[in-house]
Amino acid sequence: MIQEVARVPLAVGEDLVIRKQRLGDGTPRLCVVTGTHGDELEGQYVAWRLNRLLQENSKHLHGTVDIYPALNPLGISTMTRGMPLCDLDMNRTFPGSREGAMSELIAARLMEDITGADACIDIHASNIFLREIPQVRINVNTAEKLVPLAKYLNMNLLWVHGAATVLESTLAHSLNAVGTPTLVVEMGIGIRITRTFGEQLLTGILSLMAHLGMWDAPVPPVAPPIVSSDGAVSFVNAGCSGVFFPTAEHGTRVEEGQELGMIADPLTGDIRAVLRSPVNGLLFTLREYPVVYEGSLIARILGGSI
Repeated sequence: MIQEVARVPLAVGEDLVIRKQRLGDGTPRLCVVTGTHGDELEGQYVAWRLNRLLQENSKHLHGTVDIYPALNPLGISTMTRGMPLCDLDMNRTFPGSREGAMSELIAARLMEDITGADACIDIHASNIFLREIPQVRINVNTAEKLVPLAKYLNMNLLWVHGAATVLESTLAHSLNAVGTPTLVVEMGIGIRITRTFGEQLLTGILSLMAHLGMWDAPVPPVAPPIVSSDGAVSFVNAGCSGVFFPTAEHGTRVEEGQELGMIADPLTGDIRAVLRSPVNGLLFTLREYPVVYEGSLIARILGGSI
């Protein structure tokens, strides 16, 4: 059943409407949200596949699944990361306020609608600049509660962030603060859909549902993820401007000193820099957009014997 979550009138005589698909009834309840950033489309595939699968196999569903495919529908329709009317990052407006501006009102209504769920999965993609392997990002303050749930999601990596890196104005932080366990998934790249990643997460969602007692159909086994903290992650940044050409393969293991790619100057034909891995480990983030400037993030590597 399609339900309206929020409706706000716009100046052009139309309304901004956020809807969800509710499947099943009763408890437990799982919320799957995506589309907070209009340029992150990986979650659209997951929402579509999960919607169809649950409708076609409703006899196996015990409880309620709420699917919110577009928290920022104007951003998705205009391929804009933020909300187009105010150029605001929607994931910096939570928990919102019913007496606030449009973005705050929408945030408050979403919070009211999701709060109380047994679990929430907040699906993001990377931006247009970086490609990410499928991962769950968790605040260290909620790790004890969330890591056991995240292990069911079939992601390659669980990255436990230090508290200082977690923004309190995000949907996930706000929901976790009021007792609704919320897992942030990040995978792929902006403005693209990686179907293999979507299928991987779909299996993980069914696995989590089975764990919660919501799904009684067979679920393929999920692979145990790597669990890491900030201290195990090394960053590689550009030391100069130019065009980046990668030579290492994203999602593979690299060795210390191995070439990751080069920064070239198309005008002179020079190679301005050769970038190498500072550690042995998993190359889980790699620059996708080729134009770089000094300081641009090129790669993140999870160190250790992976």
